[in-house]
Amino acid sequence: MSIKNNCWSSTANGNEKLDAVFKELETGEKIYLFYSVNASGQFLGMAQMTSGVQRENSDIWVQDGKWNGIFGVEWVYLKDIPNKQFRHILIEANENKPVTNSRDTQEVPTLQGKQMVEIFKN
Repeated sequence: MSIKNNCWSSTANGNEKLDAVFKELETGEKIYLFYSVNASGQFLGMAQMTSGVQRENSDIWVQDGKWNGIFGVEWVYLKDIPNKQFRHILIEANENKPVTNSRDTQEVPTLQGKQMVEIFKN
């Protein structure tokens, strides 16, 4: 549904966090989101956040009412890439755990984000 409708939603806390960062972007800065399904053992894609969060509920998602708010995304990559390709990328703000141990809306520093993008590109 996200690909078809160019949108996404996170948890209430996640939406607040993403919306705040989106509103603070300087000209030319972008937010990229990396997607992985819990316990899938892989990353599945990367999208650019293209709008702030609109607070209205959407009828796009199956679990109506659980997802409060929606924001625009543009998908950049749709690929299944095993976690083993990313385990060397550590996130200091997440107890130096690999990026594969991240939770929803975990911020990835620029250097580590660029490493992830290179993996998706290659």
